Amino acid sequence: MPAIIRGKHGGTKQLIRGRRSYKTSYTLNSDKYGSVTFPVWIVCTYKNGKRRAHGREFFIYAVYKVKLTLQLIHDDYRLRFGIESSYRMKNQCRIKTTIKNPIIRLLFVSLSFLIINVWIYLVWHYLSRLKRSTRQVLSDLFTLKQMLEFLRQAVDRNYGVACQVCLPSG
Repeated sequence: MPAIIRGKHGGTKQLIRGRRSYKTSYTLNSDKYGSVTFPVWIVCTYKNGKRRAHGREFFIYAVYKVKLTLQLIHDDYRLRFGIESSYRMKNQCRIKTTIKNPIIRLLFVSLSFLIINVWIYLVWHYLSRLKRSTRQVLSDLFTLKQMLEFLRQAVDRNYGVACQVCLPSG
């Protein structure tokens, strides 16, 4: 996982030395919880004009029992982007509730992931085309927000909209 080191004295820049990737250890101190030392890997990459940027870029990872090289840890973590973006998309279509029952809350989260996967399937199979041996996805023609609006309208049409809620007297 990437190491996020906050503080007034150095932050992550205190770990960056030189121009190469390397392994080191870092001690995290807390007045409340004490201190802990863990291995940290610093990976140096070059931007090489990517997004019109040049120069070096450093990535710092806190690791535990990892059997990968410095470069492979960086490449492996880059694959997590899809997982993290799925969680961000889930927050767009999750059902907001105050129910404390964890089973119902898990059901709502599962439903939001299902909606996202249906949207991805529809976009991938119906709104994409092969172009020079790569697939061009036209997701701007049918956004997730549009699909959510279609679903909301279908639920409103089939189940009606509650304009008022009456509380029992007593």
